[in-house]
Amino acid sequence: MQPQTMSQKILAAHTDSAVVAIGELIDVRVDLVLANDITAPIAIQEFGKLGVDRVFDQKRIALVPDHFAPNKDIKSAEQCKQMRAFARAHAIAHYFEVGRMGIEHALLPEQGLVGPGDVVVGADSHTCTYGALGAFATGMGSTDIGVAMATGRVWMRVPETIRYIYRGALRPWVGGKDLILHTIGRVGVEGARYCAMEFVGPTIDALPMDGRFTMANMAIEAGAKAGLFHIDAATEAYLKGRAKRPWQAYASDPGAAYADVIEIDAAAIEPQVSFPHLPSNARPLSQVGQVSIDQAVIGSCTNGRWSDLVQAAEVLRGRKVNPNVRCIIIP
Repeated sequence: MQPQTMSQKILAAHTDSAVVAIGELIDVRVDLVLANDITAPIAIQEFGKLGVDRVFDQKRIALVPDHFAPNKDIKSAEQCKQMRAFARAHAIAHYFEVGRMGIEHALLPEQGLVGPGDVVVGADSHTCTYGALGAFATGMGSTDIGVAMATGRVWMRVPETIRYIYRGALRPWVGGKDLILHTIGRVGVEGARYCAMEFVGPTIDALPMDGRFTMANMAIEAGAKAGLFHIDAATEAYLKGRAKRPWQAYASDPGAAYADVIEIDAAAIEPQVSFPHLPSNARPLSQVGQVSIDQAVIGSCTNGRWSDLVQAAEVLRGRKVNPNVRCIIIP
């Protein structure tokens, strides 16, 4: 048997084949289907056209109204209402609203709904976040998600994998966000188009889980289909007492075929600042100079976790927000 990448192994385990080939079109069983208040209404509409009377599995669908909730206007309220009605009609187990809420890509891992070896599809491009836990997770269009909610299956092309090897100890204030911005700045927003980005190396081994979630989250900003990390002690510690289902760890075989292997000296990376209008326009802090800002947002699915808030608090301790700056903090 030919050596397989991590992506190939996970996808093969969700088909009726022992192995899958890079470039092959496959029919894949999914472990979890995700949608939010922007994308779910379209998926629900497409689900209705299929003529089925129930979802494939009430426990394997997650619906999270997190984009326009609390609602900003009548239209967004109607979208949330449609989503809520669908969740109730189909007894969706993982519907999150009012008191058990959060940003979808932070919420699902914390709730133990995704795990190593899973295939997760979501109607949101940053669904690739869950690759931090060794899952093959990817964003899809709402039509695909409507079909997945009905059948528990999707079809896709098996992606090539690009292996990114990071070496060196990180400088103070440098974390996962800086690693991935530097990487996107180096390869461009299409540098990993329809590939799986596999993040490895001594730097990654020492990176906390929050940093890994950030890097996997932003794989899509390089055009990637997925962003994947191998399972180690840090992953297992995160999953302990949290994972709701049994999980299976997969790792790439020695000699697996990669589209490219890129080595990065992480010790040389400074804190990064991304300028308009693309994430690839990333610059090291030493090249930024003085830039006046009007607004700062601390939060999001990329950097709204506890460790991010702690780091922001360390910067802000003993200081006040400038009166000319609007500062929004959303955990």
